[in-house]
Amino acid sequence: MEPSTKNKTSGCCDSDCCSDEKTATVSDSSSESIKKMVKEKYGQIALQSKTYNQSSCCGGTGSCGTDFTIMSDEYAAVEGYNPDADLGLGCGIPTQFAKISKNNTVLDLGSGAGNDAFVARSLVGENGRVIGVDMTDAMIDRANINVKKLGYSNVEFRHGDIEKLPVESGTIDVVISNCVLNLVPDKRKAFSEIHRVLKPGAHFTVSDIVLKGQLPKRLQNAAEMYAGCVAGALQMGEYLGIVHEQGFKNVSVVKEKKIIIPDEILSQFLSDKELIDYKNSESSILSITVYADK
Repeated sequence: MEPSTKNKTSGCCDSDCCSDEKTATVSDSSSESIKKMVKEKYGQIALQSKTYNQSSCCGGTGSCGTDFTIMSDEYAAVEGYNPDADLGLGCGIPTQFAKISKNNTVLDLGSGAGNDAFVARSLVGENGRVIGVDMTDAMIDRANINVKKLGYSNVEFRHGDIEKLPVESGTIDVVISNCVLNLVPDKRKAFSEIHRVLKPGAHFTVSDIVLKGQLPKRLQNAAEMYAGCVAGALQMGEYLGIVHEQGFKNVSVVKEKKIIIPDEILSQFLSDKELIDYKNSESSILSITVYADK
């Protein structure tokens, strides 16, 4: 199925565009409930274009949703970039710091439509290999459409769970991921799986969202913000602590940037007073890119 490229500009929503889920909260924090919500949200996004995600009434400019592209970096000048695979869902460009070499085997976690996987393929060359893993069927379908169009024989996409990767132990040179690990309920298990699949001496580079200070509770728990990588975010110290706990060495933050969420999005979840208090606080949402060796 080809993704939708429609571009609505009206300030209201059609009945089939959005529901009342903008006010939903993550009331059941069980792993399966969170995964189900993420699958449903990203299944919808997989059928849309980046432009639609940015400008539709279900994006950040309308009245009924979260713009999932506001954290993304610009890929247009990156070698290997394919616009059909870019849904604007990342919060960094992990391949910039991943030290990917020719002939490497690279694993992309939460590979989506294939954006970072195709960039990685340009770095590993014809004799390297790239494996993408995603738990959303619609994303895998879209990635496979893209890889078929590009004619790559050394890029594959597998359906799987980051907490139980469909990858053999000790077979990967580099793991990359872009604003995905926050969506994994058990982050310790996720980093344990990354450690398992990496070869001895191999490494990972992931871009992800962390917090400094405390977000307002209603913003922290908002379902759409969870699927947008915010409400699942940990404090940066806790996040890096988990990486250390799983046995990684030389852990470093190689890039950091502050994420500014527009008031029109924040106001969907916060009262006027809560919004003012949040903006006057020292709390912040950060995108970090982390490197570590096994």
